[in-house]
Amino acid sequence: MQVGTKTLSTEDASVGQSHKADQILKKAFPQVDPQTELVLVQSSTKTVDDPKFRATVNDVIGTVETNPAIKNLKSPLDSGNSDKVSKDRRSVIVTWDMKGKYDQAKTKIDTIESSIGNVGDRHPGFYVGEAGSVSSGKALDKMFADQLKLAGERSIPITIIVLLLVFGALVAVGIPLLLALSSVIATVFLVALPSQLVPMDQNVDAVVLLIGLAVGVDYSLFYLKREREERAAGRGRRAAIEAAAATSGRSVLISGITVMVAMAGMMFSGDKSYLGFGIATMMVVGIAMLGSLTVLPALLSKLGDKVEKGKIPFLHRLRRESGENRLWKAILTPVLRRPIIAAVAAGAVLVALALPALHLHTAQSGLDALPSSTPTVGTIKKIQNTFSNGDVSPAIVAVQANTDAPATEKAITQLETKAIATGQMHGPIEVDVNKSHTVARVTIPLAGKGTDAKSNAALRTLRNEVLPATIGTVSGATYAVTGPTANSADENTLLKQKAPIVFGFVLVFAFALLLVSFRSIVIALKAIVLNLLSVGAAYGVIVAVFQWGWGESLLNFRSNGGIASWLPIFMFVILFGLSMDYHVFILSRVREAFDRGMKTEDAVEHGILTTAGVVSSAALVMVGAFAVFALMPILDMKEMGIGLAAAVLIDATIVRAVLLPATMKLLGDANWYLPRWLDWLPRLEHEPAAPTAQPVLVD
Repeated sequence: MQVGTKTLSTEDASVGQSHKADQILKKAFPQVDPQTELVLVQSSTKTVDDPKFRATVNDVIGTVETNPAIKNLKSPLDSGNSDKVSKDRRSVIVTWDMKGKYDQAKTKIDTIESSIGNVGDRHPGFYVGEAGSVSSGKALDKMFADQLKLAGERSIPITIIVLLLVFGALVAVGIPLLLALSSVIATVFLVALPSQLVPMDQNVDAVVLLIGLAVGVDYSLFYLKREREERAAGRGRRAAIEAAAATSGRSVLISGITVMVAMAGMMFSGDKSYLGFGIATMMVVGIAMLGSLTVLPALLSKLGDKVEKGKIPFLHRLRRESGENRLWKAILTPVLRRPIIAAVAAGAVLVALALPALHLHTAQSGLDALPSSTPTVGTIKKIQNTFSNGDVSPAIVAVQANTDAPATEKAITQLETKAIATGQMHGPIEVDVNKSHTVARVTIPLAGKGTDAKSNAALRTLRNEVLPATIGTVSGATYAVTGPTANSADENTLLKQKAPIVFGFVLVFAFALLLVSFRSIVIALKAIVLNLLSVGAAYGVIVAVFQWGWGESLLNFRSNGGIASWLPIFMFVILFGLSMDYHVFILSRVREAFDRGMKTEDAVEHGILTTAGVVSSAALVMVGAFAVFALMPILDMKEMGIGLAAAVLIDATIVRAVLLPATMKLLGDANWYLPRWLDWLPRLEHEPAAPTAQPVLVD
């Protein structure tokens, strides 16, 4: 039996007072909210009184009125529907509700949209456009699915090119890619099981693809590179795999657990979308980690030297002639020679990049996050600008009381009057009552764009002044406000409250894992500080690019003055986890060299030079995969792609190539400081047994 992934509904995804209102309305109106569709008929010269204008409107009505999939058709030409005619009388809207739930309605909307398009063709002097919850929802779902597919199609070639440069052989390239894609595919199917208990956000597949491709390639790259390195040093096939398992395999295990702990931090956010993201990302990281520790060594054992099959001569010659570590040695030598200057310079750059983060403001993206070329978006914007001067965000008030009682009726009437009197809300205000007359749903349009200061001020006035003075005076009445603005405000409030808990959880557990792994308080503390600098710099980049609009023309978007409300915590958790990949891998090689008797300075140079190629290659794969999302037309995806790509690039260059070695050189043997009272911590070996003279086995 196939189990489908259960997605998170809008009313279940809400938090705070919005969630309370959504639950009241969900129980009171089980027939679900109306799936309203709108057709805008607009002329630049004629008014609705013109016979040709009225003929166009009647053509729209005649086209849809006999369709069995619709109900509650309302014409702007009927008396009592004056609110559907604009003030200049050059625009009108025809509305109706689609029958059934969204999934049922969207199967029937294409025919209606096509017929409305034909109406526009028959009346070339008029703008005739359809939008609504079903037509817009279906268009956006398709756009997102198409963009996700395109992101995957672009990410894979980028990954293949990078891996070809690393290995120069087709078989070796296929192994990391196979592991990463199999981890993603397995997770996409397996996530259906926990989704029955914890519904997933509709964007979960995009996140799984993003993280799965990154860590899957990273882990197999670390392992495969070490196995090839040991093989080139003269070890036999089995001995090389065992050495890789004892070193890179151990690094993968530590890194994987650290990443999963970081992802688990999302579960403390109090947000159901984050809870789903946390479960899904932990699953894909866990599967990739297990595959690297089990399937990968088995595959390498089976293939042996066939891993080098399919060599591309030009690439092999280029790699051999250029020298993999030449560039990194050129960077590292002056850093270790003048560590104070290097540390101060790198730190100053990171602080400068992070400064814009002090002005970080979050907001739900709203309509401005979507390109105008998206089907129905242009029509929605025309409707908003024509009928409400851009005041587009309705507040939905759930009133739980005896709606037939005179006191309740009087309070609702006062609510309408006082709301409009504020100047921050306007009509038409719609009031619906459920069949049992126990709940009223009052829809009040708010000023502003929905997530801006104007809308938030209107919401505060409604919640803190208007409602307490009206519905609040009715004995036994309960009320709560939901809607787009309320959802955004409540989510922002919750995330600000929960962010310290999420950050604290991730930092404490990451510190503990690193402390146990490397038996050094200094190493663990420094890892936390360096990762925080990386994340801070990434925050600064997205604020400058998206909140301040510095990248509008380059990335083809329009700034809405804020950052997606879900992004800061998501980025922190993801980046903190992924940056541990590099940190653990590099420090494991440094510690391995130190344990074999090297001085700290020499161990640092050896560790970074021997991992430089792998780290830079892994970073290129991640940056390529993340940057693809920056090309998507959806603003939230652009922000995520640029933020993650910038962070990985900063982390793999400024932090790991400059700041890390400079600080390790300055601290010297103090890097390995562990107080005596922590001497009970377990000792984990960082290097395999020293190789003994043995004949090279011929496989």
